[in-house]
Amino acid sequence: MQKTFLFLACVMGALAVALGAFGAHALGDLLDPHMRMVYEKGITYQFYHVFALIACHLLASQKPSRMIKWAFWMFFSGIICFSGSLYLISTASLTDIPVGIIGPITPIGGLLFITGWILLSVYAMRNFFGHNNLHGI
Repeated sequence: MQKTFLFLACVMGALAVALGAFGAHALGDLLDPHMRMVYEKGITYQFYHVFALIACHLLASQKPSRMIKWAFWMFFSGIICFSGSLYLISTASLTDIPVGIIGPITPIGGLLFITGWILLSVYAMRNFFGHNNLHGI
């Protein structure tokens, strides 16, 4: 499982770089400033969560856990839903994709990110602070 985690984290990182370059060079003048900002927000959140994917890989390689596995998949799915929907929304004027269908996916992606961070924090409390030391947190 850890090899899959690292592979997917690297793929998401490479895609973030490629999509960022594509946005800067190919889409530069094709998007209005607001849609360009929306596109860049997708890149930013994808990059942030690539680091979360790598953290999950590292933690899983030290001490495999279902909680880390779920956190990884929440982050990964969040990238697909949140960042992916922002890419589609921001380029809708170029692709004729109906934004009304895509718009509701963005907050689902945000909830997936939040769930991943909550799972990661519970894992940290259980594994680094210990069950008996949680009342001080």
